[in-house]
Amino acid sequence: MRYHPSLWQVDPVARRRAVAQAVLSVAARQGLEHASLRNVAEEAGLAVGSVRHYFAAHDELMTFAMRELSRYIGDRIRSHTERLLTPSSGTDRRAATEELLAEFLPMDEDRRQESALWLAFITATLTRPELRPCAMGMRANLHNLISRVLHEARCAGGLPGGLDIELESTRLAALLDGLTLQATLLPNRYPPKRLRQVLRRHLDALRADS
Repeated sequence: MRYHPSLWQVDPVARRRAVAQAVLSVAARQGLEHASLRNVAEEAGLAVGSVRHYFAAHDELMTFAMRELSRYIGDRIRSHTERLLTPSSGTDRRAATEELLAEFLPMDEDRRQESALWLAFITATLTRPELRPCAMGMRANLHNLISRVLHEARCAGGLPGGLDIELESTRLAALLDGLTLQATLLPNRYPPKRLRQVLRRHLDALRADS
């Protein structure tokens, strides 16, 4: 059999992402504190030495896993953002806005797991400063996205001209944070229908004076 490079070479980006996914899988089942190098290596089907080949330290691995989680969330939301901010004829901007913001909420099991993982990482930033830049970046992205959505809605006449975009962006981000926390901890008390009702009521209140 002749040597074929593709049979021997490993895509380092794909391997790093696979190891990061193993971190998230372990954390989802057992908690972030159990995502040790040994447990992650076992989950990924690798030797500990192989994991260390791609990540020099456990802190580097955890930071990369947090960024991967942020990337998953961002990729999902991006399609909704494009539809809202580059609308085609007949697009219901109000409905598109609600759908976009609902993507930040645990409306199904996958997003509930995502939310639980994100909350675990956020809590970990209190004692692991290396995770804070990612958390701050995600927070800034959320605030900027909400600001842009509200600004576009105001320009389109869907919101009052005198609306304080900065204040309302902060208020809406806080609402999404609170709903996410409550629905992740108490899913039976905050089912998807209730989450959507609260979000819809808030959006309706924003345009009540328009």
